[in-house]
Amino acid sequence: MRNKIDMSLAPEDTFLNPWQDEGFRLLAEPDFFWRAVEPAIIEGIPASALDEINARITSTIKGIRRNRRFDRAIEFEAVPAILKSASIRKSIVMAGGRVLLSGAAGTRAVNRYRRENAVAGVVEAEEEMTQYFERCQEENADRLFPLYSGRLDSGVPFVIECRNTFNFYHFVTESLCQLTLLDGQDFEGDIYFHYPNHEKKHRPFIHTFVEALFPEYQGRVHFERAPKEYDLALTGYDLLSTYPFAPSSLFDGLHDAAGGPTLYKGANSNIANWRMIAANGYGTPLLALRKRALNAIEGHDFSYLPKRFFVGRDDRVSRVRHMAGEDLLFEHLQLFGFEYVVFENLSPLEQIAIMAQAEVMMSYHGAGFTNMLFASPDTYVIELGTLQTAQYRWEDFWPLAHAAQCKYINFFCDYFSETPLVEPDFKKDGIVPVSISDRAVAQVMAFVVTILGHQPELKSAGRVAELLGALMLAQETDRAGEVLEAHKDLLPGNFDLCLQAADYYKKMDLPKQELVALDLAVKADPNRWQTLIRIVWCAHRVERPQVIRWALSRLKLEFPDRHTAFVSNHEWLRYVA
Repeated sequence: MRNKIDMSLAPEDTFLNPWQDEGFRLLAEPDFFWRAVEPAIIEGIPASALDEINARITSTIKGIRRNRRFDRAIEFEAVPAILKSASIRKSIVMAGGRVLLSGAAGTRAVNRYRRENAVAGVVEAEEEMTQYFERCQEENADRLFPLYSGRLDSGVPFVIECRNTFNFYHFVTESLCQLTLLDGQDFEGDIYFHYPNHEKKHRPFIHTFVEALFPEYQGRVHFERAPKEYDLALTGYDLLSTYPFAPSSLFDGLHDAAGGPTLYKGANSNIANWRMIAANGYGTPLLALRKRALNAIEGHDFSYLPKRFFVGRDDRVSRVRHMAGEDLLFEHLQLFGFEYVVFENLSPLEQIAIMAQAEVMMSYHGAGFTNMLFASPDTYVIELGTLQTAQYRWEDFWPLAHAAQCKYINFFCDYFSETPLVEPDFKKDGIVPVSISDRAVAQVMAFVVTILGHQPELKSAGRVAELLGALMLAQETDRAGEVLEAHKDLLPGNFDLCLQAADYYKKMDLPKQELVALDLAVKADPNRWQTLIRIVWCAHRVERPQVIRWALSRLKLEFPDRHTAFVSNHEWLRYVA
């Protein structure tokens, strides 16, 4: 039996068009395709000991916020689908000889198609694929989405593709959650998880989590290596995956929900859009898995589990990726009641419970953040990463944060490397471990103790500005106000702190205090024209024309070009008495 997929064929012969191609039907009509929901608090904070790396991290974070992050989160429906002439090859589902694009597996299939055709020198492959999707959208405009109308035999199996059976993140977010699609279906058949790797790579969690969360399927769940073929089979299908094929009207309003990130082009045929939507949202199976997990721990006593903890790793069952500086950080965390936890040493229900009742969970980058799905909306999930994880891995965990509505804060530190200024080659070096410097330990601890209700005593205005910025990103305005009040004597002479104070007062709708802070900012650094323009707007709001005149005169004297442009673009300034 073949376990390979011919990616050299034309797009229409490679990918299954769910509106038209034979062998695919939804088992039931979906309630919705997508909808906008409230996003979680997701923020990144530079925490390198090196100014050059901090500058790169800051630029990366700003770029992601501007180009890739949506204003709203997107929830998309998923439903069972019935496939004829189905097959699982590697970690891809097929029907009628064509690849079914669904979820992360579908994204990987498209990426593989692009990669293999590029290697073969077919430069037109990308354009051909785009044109194929555009044709599908036009042809599908007047078609109904296909629904199954026959009687389903009780012996029809439910099949789930696995990227592998050793990565906790991929198993939970892509495979395990699909079992929730059987809820309310009176399903009587067997369930098959199919995977591409050797059985020796199996990890116990693939069995223990299924047994703990889906006990009703005991004895009916099987793990089999691909390839496998079925005449008829059920599988999960997420409706975000209709995006490349769907009439544009089906996704009307998505651009408004996104808020216009510059890389979101609005065309369904743009595959980058598809991936971007997935990062900014979650499928209903993920939400259903969270609900099922929280229901499973009800009535049990987990009071013995810590509410503040640092998550380490068990080297026997995970890739070794120790963090330099971990010991010093944990020594400080212990002073505030933190305990050291290894998820692999906890049962599935304990892993769920410890996150559900957590105040603060902290760890360095890794698959353990998958358990963020079970966190409460009040939980702080703090990840310690690097510039590399900001660039390549940060968005992987966004859907989990959105589903849980928790507070997901990343401190991007340094590389655990002999050459920390050299950016690693991801394909060659993989994920490089984290190094947290003494300075970053102090930065992280100042944030942690503040959100826990303590008042840090900071001697440096720069550290206060740094902490204020982090608290404002985390929407901890009350805590930020307390820190600012306790350190207001450090404001004079420090531009960054004055500007952070002005941002705080603006957020709290206190324009008079904002104006005072901006005045201090100009005195601390008179060489920034942006501050003068901000003073004009703030003074206009509190009706201080004399301050407007002063700021404009300074702007004209010190920055004549900026003055000319500003005044010419705002006619009302000519009437300031």
